[in-house]
Amino acid sequence: MTQRQILVTAALPYANGPIHIGHLVEYIQTDIWVRFQRLRGHRCIFICADDTHGTAIMKSARQRNCTEQQFIDEMQAAHQEDFAGFGVTFDNYGSTHSDENRQLCHEIWRSLNEQGLIKQETVVELFDSQSGESLPDRFVRGTCPKCGAPDQYGDNCDKCSATYSAVDLIDPISTTSGQPPVQGEAVHYFVTIEALHEFLDEWTQSGSHLQDEVANYLKGHFLHEPLRDWDVSRPAPYFGFDIPGTEGRHFWYVWFDAPIGYMASTKQWCAEQGESFDGWWKSPATEIHHFIGKDIQYFHCLFWPAMLKTAGFTLPEKVHIHGFLTVNGRKMSKRDGTFVMAATYLKHLNPTYLRYYYAAKLGPRLDDIDMNLEEFQNKVDSDLVNKVVNLASRAAKFVAETGLSATYPDDGGLFQQGAAASELIAEAYEACNYGRAMRLIMELADRANPFFDDAAPWVLRKDPAQADRVQEICTVALNLYRQIMVYLAPVVPELAEKTEILLGQPIKHWDDAQTPLTGSPVAKFKHMLKRVEAKDIQAMIDESKEQAAAAADAEADSSTPSTTTADSDAPLKAEPLADQCTFDDFVKVDLRIARVVSAENVPEANKLLKLTLSLGGDERRTVFAGIKKAYQPEDLEGRLVVMAANLAPRKMKFGVSEGMILASGEGGKEVFMLGVDEGGQPGQRVH
Repeated sequence: MTQRQILVTAALPYANGPIHIGHLVEYIQTDIWVRFQRLRGHRCIFICADDTHGTAIMKSARQRNCTEQQFIDEMQAAHQEDFAGFGVTFDNYGSTHSDENRQLCHEIWRSLNEQGLIKQETVVELFDSQSGESLPDRFVRGTCPKCGAPDQYGDNCDKCSATYSAVDLIDPISTTSGQPPVQGEAVHYFVTIEALHEFLDEWTQSGSHLQDEVANYLKGHFLHEPLRDWDVSRPAPYFGFDIPGTEGRHFWYVWFDAPIGYMASTKQWCAEQGESFDGWWKSPATEIHHFIGKDIQYFHCLFWPAMLKTAGFTLPEKVHIHGFLTVNGRKMSKRDGTFVMAATYLKHLNPTYLRYYYAAKLGPRLDDIDMNLEEFQNKVDSDLVNKVVNLASRAAKFVAETGLSATYPDDGGLFQQGAAASELIAEAYEACNYGRAMRLIMELADRANPFFDDAAPWVLRKDPAQADRVQEICTVALNLYRQIMVYLAPVVPELAEKTEILLGQPIKHWDDAQTPLTGSPVAKFKHMLKRVEAKDIQAMIDESKEQAAAAADAEADSSTPSTTTADSDAPLKAEPLADQCTFDDFVKVDLRIARVVSAENVPEANKLLKLTLSLGGDERRTVFAGIKKAYQPEDLEGRLVVMAANLAPRKMKFGVSEGMILASGEGGKEVFMLGVDEGGQPGQRVH
């Protein structure tokens, strides 16, 4: 087998918070793949770093009353401790706030500039209405303008994977103040990647660099039309690298310098190892593999290849993209205690459990994986404890004094069957189809255990004349166990190390599964892995709930309560309160939740959209709404609105309007429809 030179990265964790079990899906997946490649005999390095720039870091440092450098140093130490606790090991773990990263940012920026791909433009962006500070995308939440999903970040939707600008969010809210942000203008720098459209179309659609669903998504959502310019700057104040020639005024946006951090961290490793940086990032001999979540595929599959191509660096061989983690079928929840920090998990449960469970659930597609806590317990106990570790514990005690047989006994072809499965298992690992790999490995365990049970060495050992036969049975069982552990070694390295101690032989290569051990001593068996305890899972959940409650209390104590004086009185002055009405007058208006079934332009009208609203069942209403300049028809379909449902029909030039939807604003583009929280249903009355 030809040795491959492979450089592997996982997405850089943002230095604004600790690692949680959702993050670990990616880092465990990547670590398994790296360990597998090394076991196959390939040269493979694992590079990562903390993503350290942005307004969020600046704000967090201010809240801690420390410098940004002190804050990110503290967070980096915590991240590395969490990763180490789960056996995730990096060849280099750097920081995007490094001299190496600054130098590489300048180099790539210069290449983009020389090829005429940089331009300036005045843009509308969001500012906090109380502090007046520019709001980063992740400090704004609202309703996705594409699919209508509520509570989404200001740059992309985790429901439909759409990307957009924060100003496009429906009903945006600043997470800093809890108030609607205000719009303002600022000069930004853009990369005009449309010039690389043909290259990006070819690279993404080649069939080798991306999963098919990713390639299809990029083609259907972005590459079917001209690519929009990429906003790569933020105005001061901002924690990051100054853009050359604009020192103190403009900074590279975090998404510009973050992926360059892969290269900067590699450069640090090369300096320590005496390696050539160009030999890794400018060599056709290097395979570069990125592991990322589906929420950042847009950046890694379009912008990043464009940057690399322009600056003459090696393009990724493969971008491996995975889905999100849910727990018990729902999004991780602080209230439910399922938003579990890595450090909290490690207080209560063995990291080997999580590594194996994730491996058993991970496939080659972008499907989300669900951590069902009952299944988690049963899967680990059934597979790792009952089928694998128990095989070793039961067999080892019978040969602790004699060791393994001098020659390998007849096992009915079991070891050879396991050896023959080697390439099928390897293909599954290579394709990140870990779930299939685990199933194939457990099939070996399902054959090994009946062999041992049927042979019943605990019965034979009562007859001294059967001593050799007992040794033969246990020699077979321990070799089948070791073969299984060779294949499992990338997933459960701690168990692999304990196996090495038990049998006195290191697991160094994938082909160790091809040859049985004979004539070697067997150490006294020591505990390897206990069963998962339900009480430990519950203790982890309870502590996570307590942490969330404490954090919420601390945030409430440290925040400044909002007051009515913080809001402008301009809208009220422009439209003073109406005369009082009685309660009886008010209840005459029947306000109902309705769903927009369809929305279409009224060509003859400058302001109107024609909406078909559902009140549930077959009840439909046609409403003409003066929101044409504020909303696109395709963005409204499926959205819940509030309507006055018992207004008398109004005959208009374009048809009959059978109600009115509720909105505020001055008109034109300044129209804001009233939203409905998640859980509201068409037909429900608004009281």
